[in-house]
Amino acid sequence: MDLFEPLDINGMVIPNRILVPAMVTRLSGEDGHVNQDIIDRYVRYAAGNVGLIVVEAMAVHSAKSGPLLRISEDQFTAGHAELTKRVHDTSDSKVVPQIIHFMKLARSGWRQTLDLLSSEEIDQIIEQFGNAAVRAREAGYDGIELHAAHAYTLASSLSRLNPRRDEYTGRTLEGRLRMVGRVMADVRRKVGDDYPVGIRILADEYIKDGYTVSEAKLIALRLAQLGVDYISLSVGGKFEDAVHKEGEIVYPYTGYSGDRCMAGDWYPAMLHVAYAAEIKSFINSKGYQVPIVSAGKNSNPEDARSIIAEGKADIVGIARGLLADPDWPIKVQGGEVDCIVHCTYCNVCKKLDGEHKEVVCFLWPKGVRQAPPDAADGDAPSWGDDQGGLAVELRDGTARLEWTKAEGEVTGYDVYRADDDGQVQIIEAVKGCRLTDRAILAGMPYRYYIRAYDSVGRASVPSKSVRIDPAIPDYAAELGTAQ
Repeated sequence: MDLFEPLDINGMVIPNRILVPAMVTRLSGEDGHVNQDIIDRYVRYAAGNVGLIVVEAMAVHSAKSGPLLRISEDQFTAGHAELTKRVHDTSDSKVVPQIIHFMKLARSGWRQTLDLLSSEEIDQIIEQFGNAAVRAREAGYDGIELHAAHAYTLASSLSRLNPRRDEYTGRTLEGRLRMVGRVMADVRRKVGDDYPVGIRILADEYIKDGYTVSEAKLIALRLAQLGVDYISLSVGGKFEDAVHKEGEIVYPYTGYSGDRCMAGDWYPAMLHVAYAAEIKSFINSKGYQVPIVSAGKNSNPEDARSIIAEGKADIVGIARGLLADPDWPIKVQGGEVDCIVHCTYCNVCKKLDGEHKEVVCFLWPKGVRQAPPDAADGDAPSWGDDQGGLAVELRDGTARLEWTKAEGEVTGYDVYRADDDGQVQIIEAVKGCRLTDRAILAGMPYRYYIRAYDSVGRASVPSKSVRIDPAIPDYAAELGTAQ
């Protein structure tokens, strides 16, 4: 398989194996309607030729939750219809909404749990999912994605920490699967078998006593048996280990499970691919070929290609990487990898979401709401006669880099480092002309250089490079001096 090979998902043919997972934008108003900023965000992904665009989670019910999209009533359908029309008019990208139900939260830290819902309320939730699916089809979406991951209602039902003790009991796997199974049945009853229905679940809850991939495989198998058309995998993002700040709504990505869900720059690349490979192999062995989506720091083009080529997943999910540069698919397919605005996993976008602010990318030009459009014309930034004048100073276990400003339009600088004369990697992107590297180990040589980039990712040639070789501290001599 190839990253740019089309894939037929129950009649929805995506032009490539690249998916942008649902990401909160906080661009919607309190009224929950699709607005121009929302349309512009998703049209931008279509312009970049993303194979499958999953629109941010939208509520199937009317609970208040700030700037969250809604699909809970017919009044919202017209806005969604305009969004799908604009996406389809832009490219061959396909677009589905992620539909969600969530329980109540209070600023005191109290949260409604699954055992506080009556059987009648659960019946209503199931009905709401089915009705939302109908509205999605009427609005022109190519399918839907059920949100059964992270901290929300369907995920709470699937969790090993499900506290119910009735037919939805958390004490048995079948009890935990019951709500999702009934949602699938209601959705199918209302939209038919010919409408693509995907689902997002957790491959690992990453909380104490939560389920791991050993049960995720069984959950995925049941979903395949129920007729889901793709399974998108995430991890973590739970309320159980979230950090509550007094007077604020609990944000489920503040604990370790949230750390794993949106892993920062200190985590390795492709850190969740093994889960996708294990789950895919398991359901395939049972005779089901449901496409599996793997997400989690997959934005390096070579990594993304290898995931598909080696059959570890059927679709590569790239969230923050495509937020940074929606033209990633076009640039990779066209051999313009040097022009990608590379996500550095600084998680400024995550921080903005947690603060209930509009979600933008740190790597974009200051003050813009959307990634800049690609431009065929124009020159990349360039260095002066000093080739950037890069200098590195070793001080207190750090490498302190400084360089001169590049010429032309400059949005930022990518800092490259080769460890121990090995592979060169981008370690950070910054706006200014200095960086302190705190992740070096004495006794290993390091080589650095800088590339300036503009708003659409056109990069300068590398600056002059500088090599350092910090010496291992002589602890014994230090002890002798102290005596």
